[in-house]
Amino acid sequence: MSTSPDIYLASASPRRAELLQQIGVKFEVCVSDIDEQPRSGETPGNYVCRLATEKASSVQHALGVQCPVLGADTIVVVDGDVLGKPTDSDQAYHMLARLSNNWHEVLTAVAVAGEVVDTGKITVELLCNVTRVHMRPLTRAEIEYYGNCETVLDKAGGYAVQGIAASFIDRIEGSYSAVMGLPLYETSELLRRFGINVLVRD
Repeated sequence: MSTSPDIYLASASPRRAELLQQIGVKFEVCVSDIDEQPRSGETPGNYVCRLATEKASSVQHALGVQCPVLGADTIVVVDGDVLGKPTDSDQAYHMLARLSNNWHEVLTAVAVAGEVVDTGKITVELLCNVTRVHMRPLTRAEIEYYGNCETVLDKAGGYAVQGIAASFIDRIEGSYSAVMGLPLYETSELLRRFGINVLVRD
């Protein structure tokens, strides 16, 4: 049996790695190095799609391989404002305070760069998932306790849906895996275009 990867993953996220393992995709991590600052006038949707595309493209170009490269990015949007990864515990607290008793959107874009099976061309294919999430009202003590229990500085919006914060969320409209960081439906659809069918393997 070949041990070569199905894809390269342009992300160091352990959550994305876990989700790829869940659907049986073999991968090697090769982290991209791109400027993740938003551009003036850039909408949240354009921003997250650009980052996912640039991550996949930069690694594909750097490696010079036809093996597909998957890039992804996740942002949280509340009241029209993008909440990225908090820079410190105070910012993480204020993010959760804004999400308390409120709806927010989680946008996760997935891009795959490589050779498309149908055309044989090297290109980038992209899909974006938008999931709505509602959090129940949170007390100051709950937010502070959560910040002390979990590492939140590497998580968009300052929380992880698969951790203790699951107890904060009373409704999700969309994809649970997208809120984790990688929508598995969209990911599977993209990989199929590059010759990887997660349900039919050699």
